[in-house]
Amino acid sequence: MERASARVDSWLWAVRMYKTRSAAGAACRGGHVEVDGERAKPATTVGIGSRVTARVGDRVRELEVTGVLVKRVGAPEAQRCYIDHSPPPPPRELVAPVVIRDRGAGRPTKRERREIDRLRGRS
Repeated sequence: MERASARVDSWLWAVRMYKTRSAAGAACRGGHVEVDGERAKPATTVGIGSRVTARVGDRVRELEVTGVLVKRVGAPEAQRCYIDHSPPPPPRELVAPVVIRDRGAGRPTKRERREIDRLRGRS
């Protein structure tokens, strides 16, 4: 279902940037979404040609609206409704390693905490 304009929270959900519409609305209220360079409230309208910047997870997605959706559709159709101008994600080896502790090991000691911080690059 295409229109001339739609709410930004509904559009972000429809093009599958967020799993739920309420998550998209929360991102807008939290200041993680901009439309044409200005902070967006959930009810901010987007139309064809609008530039939407949204922080999704740990990435910043820069999207140009090419189609307006208000209902969630299949992934191939959703991808046709925006042009992604986002920078590529960082390479996998640059992502901080995940520290795995044995179940039931309790809280880390001061020494272990320093090692964990060092692995995560916090020194």
